[in-house]
Amino acid sequence: MTRERAHAYRRVIQTVDELGASTLGSREQDVIRHAADSLIFSRDLLDEAAREALQDVERLCRALVDTGRLKQASATRIASDLSQCGPPPPVELKAA
Repeated sequence: MTRERAHAYRRVIQTVDELGASTLGSREQDVIRHAADSLIFSRDLLDEAAREALQDVERLCRALVDTGRLKQASATRIASDLSQCGPPPPVELKAA
């Protein structure tokens, strides 16, 4: 785990805490926290549990924005911070 990933994890948790029960139900908070936990402990992006958790949050954020319960800026911030919790994508080597 890197310092950057740890900072991103803290931002996710802080955002969830700031939004609180007035915006997110307890299950919705759990979905986001679970995704952050899965990503922070994943070694690579092939980790199926981490990918599924991230997809769950993406669906959740879309639904919350579509129903007006969450602003697009907040959803974007959550998604960005969550993606930074995970490992970086593999570096592609160019063929000579």
